[in-house]
Amino acid sequence: MGRSATTKDAHALFHSLRSAYAATPNQLKIIDLYILFAVVTAVIQVAYMAIVGSFPFNSFLSGVLSCVGTAVLAVSLRIQVNKDNKEFKDLPPERAFADFVLCNLVLHLVIVNFLG
Repeated sequence: MGRSATTKDAHALFHSLRSAYAATPNQLKIIDLYILFAVVTAVIQVAYMAIVGSFPFNSFLSGVLSCVGTAVLAVSLRIQVNKDNKEFKDLPPERAFADFVLCNLVLHLVIVNFLG
């Protein structure tokens, strides 16, 4: 009996999350897909390292840190661009995107430098 109640609660939670996400603007959904892509790429790199090995370890670290860093910066962009977030209401979306691009440039310069 407790199991069916748990299943019913899980379905209700999933339905409420799905309906709330349907109201999300397309701009934020595109950023969400970019974040998902970066995280999946990092997971694939870790799986590849686990299967094949990590001979050039600095290359592995650079790839994974690039994906994780890009995902973190994209999450920051999503927070700043979200209209429901009252903390960044005075920040124009163009400025948030410029910050994202500049920070990505610095991140990848550091990663290329780490490669050697």
